[in-house]
Amino acid sequence: MSMKSLVKRITAVVAAALLMVSMVIPAALATTPDKITLVWYPNESASDYQAARDALGQLITEATGKEVEQKLTTDYAIAIEALANGQAQICFMGAQGYIQAKEKNNNVNTLIVNSGASGTLDDAIYYSWLCVAQGNEDQYKDGDGFSIAGIQGKKMSFVSNSSTSGFKVPTTNIIAFFSAQDAWKTITRDDLAEGGKDMLFSEVLFGGSHQGSAYNLITGAADVAAFCDTELAPYADLTAGTDEKPGAVYTIKANATAPFDTVTGQSFVIIQSTPVLNGPFAYNADTLSAEDVQKIQARLLSDDVANNPDIFITPEGKEAGKVGMFKKTNQERFLLVEDAWYNPIREMGN
Repeated sequence: MSMKSLVKRITAVVAAALLMVSMVIPAALATTPDKITLVWYPNESASDYQAARDALGQLITEATGKEVEQKLTTDYAIAIEALANGQAQICFMGAQGYIQAKEKNNNVNTLIVNSGASGTLDDAIYYSWLCVAQGNEDQYKDGDGFSIAGIQGKKMSFVSNSSTSGFKVPTTNIIAFFSAQDAWKTITRDDLAEGGKDMLFSEVLFGGSHQGSAYNLITGAADVAAFCDTELAPYADLTAGTDEKPGAVYTIKANATAPFDTVTGQSFVIIQSTPVLNGPFAYNADTLSAEDVQKIQARLLSDDVANNPDIFITPEGKEAGKVGMFKKTNQERFLLVEDAWYNPIREMGN
């Protein structure tokens, strides 16, 4: 090869390399945006949570000096994809949604999680419920307790196939119960997402949010519904039984907001209640710098945030009409959490 040809080849290689660098630089610069986008699941996009959303946005602004843009959604998949592809920097999500986002982009990481009443991760749980309309609970009785045997052939409502407590946990329980029977020994999670002849359920609905799934139950569109305790707390009060336990009765409040304003006074009963690991606030490290992450964590882990009534709602605040986003019964606060803490949810399979 002549010297002239060699020079041309080297020049072409260098030009190609420079082109690649020019394409990479904008992505690198995106790790320090002037604005931080916070995206919410449909559940927390409800108007009842506006004060909590605003409070958290303001805290992030205080920590970073950057404007926070709040993005509300009507679909779990939209929020998960927005975080994974970097359109949003932060999202509050359930464990399953976090796992799905991290599978899409390994640079999605945990930011913080809300603790349990002890102020630690030891009791950082909420509850996945299977519920039926009051008056129908005897169909699911088993001695002094309840059984899910009676859900076969019923109209079932889940939240979203990306929901931890509104799909993954209840379907895990349903599979464990029914796969012991010869007729259902090969049943899968996909089978539970469809209704019809030769399926476990006659019909399957997805509410799109925990509120939507509960509404399906209360209006009679579904016979059985999966949803969680925390998302129904602003709308329903315990009126009989023991809180969080099978047999507990909850009644929609007289002043409940949409969509429950049309079904006030209606009641539902828990037939199964399963503890679930609290979901994290997660962030995308591609579009949120390590410096901003540390600033946000330091601010949100503080004592004054743990006592912020717009975020952590006390019983007194609830009586006064506040909603908050998390319960404050004792030492609840935000904590750091490692990715591996969510392995029990991963181990439930896809």
